[in-house]
Amino acid sequence: MNILNEIASRASAPTPPFFQKVKKIGLIIAAVGTAVITAPGSIPAVLLTYAGYAITAGTVLVSIAQLTVDEEKQEINFHQVVK
Repeated sequence: MNILNEIASRASAPTPPFFQKVKKIGLIIAAVGTAVITAPGSIPAVLLTYAGYAITAGTVLVSIAQLTVDEEKQEINFHQVVK
């Protein structure tokens, strides 16, 4: 199977509950980092550096969590479609 088709099918497949929570945490981390970077005024360079790391870490968490597939739910949905 083509790698792009595999990624697309995994992205649209159901996600396990644990990874849904991980995805929400990643979104929060990325949002906090974005808020710090875009905040008006003078912000110390160290804080801006950590905010950049937070955006990167949050984005990676969301990406990994989104591509994780709940095999049991996917099998149930597959069998319902086939019937």
